Amino acid sequence: MSVLVNKDSKVIIQGFTGSEGTFHATQMIEYGTHVVGGVTPGKGGSEHLGLPVFNSVSDAVQQVGADVSAIFVPPPFAGDAIMEAAEAGVKVIVTITEGIPTADMVRVKSFIEGKGIRLVGPNCPGVITAEECKVGIMPGFVFKKGRIGVVSKSGTLTYEAADQIVKAGLGISTAIGIGGDPIIGTTTKEAVELFMNDPETDAVIMIGEIGGTMEADAARWIKEHATKPVVGFIAGQTAPKGRRMGHAGAIIGGKDDTAAAKMAIMRECGIHVVESPADLGATVVKALAN
Repeated sequence: MSVLVNKDSKVIIQGFTGSEGTFHATQMIEYGTHVVGGVTPGKGGSEHLGLPVFNSVSDAVQQVGADVSAIFVPPPFAGDAIMEAAEAGVKVIVTITEGIPTADMVRVKSFIEGKGIRLVGPNCPGVITAEECKVGIMPGFVFKKGRIGVVSKSGTLTYEAADQIVKAGLGISTAIGIGGDPIIGTTTKEAVELFMNDPETDAVIMIGEIGGTMEADAARWIKEHATKPVVGFIAGQTAPKGRRMGHAGAIIGGKDDTAAAKMAIMRECGIHVVESPADLGATVVKALAN
């Protein structure tokens, strides 16, 4: 078992023939991901990277059984691309696109609600099940197979966490980059729940940042329901109030949005909190030993 994607996932790329879609589809294929084709309206019936191109996601689902989509569609059209994939029955939709208008994501969230669809992102690095399947832009060589799950708002800190885990002699089950926009599909709490229910994950690293309540919500759920150790880190410890730091959602709006406040809540809920991402690997090792 794995979380969200595995070697059997049938992946399509929306925005397949564009420069971003082409580059990252090539990387995904080289990693071993079972990419079965892509979607570019108007180019259906052609081939790209030796794979079929479809006019619609519905065609891809019907003809090659696609069940996972990676979206590299430009921001003005990405919301519609997500809803097209959802309407076609794709169960895992990983949206890499950055800069999707918030109003579009409000519509997307409403549209997919109750459909049994897992949206990851937008503005995220994607999902990787180590040495099986990469959906997104993560550098695959960093991720070695193991039993530690990672959920992160930050792409680069996802890679740093993976590197720390590998250097500590452990490895990754699945890493989920949830994205840092104000409105995203999968929350920190939901990702942690997936790992708690995964028999191939022994511990979880949870990386958050300033702004919003996702980490606090996850921490309170962990306090009540966790069956595995969780190690946490919050980025933005020196961020000033009211200034956006990196991600659109990374802005301190009140006293509970600060890194210090989030770290305090996490500690109170039994999470092993580190002050620096350099300590993630060693702290996981200690948490597993206790």
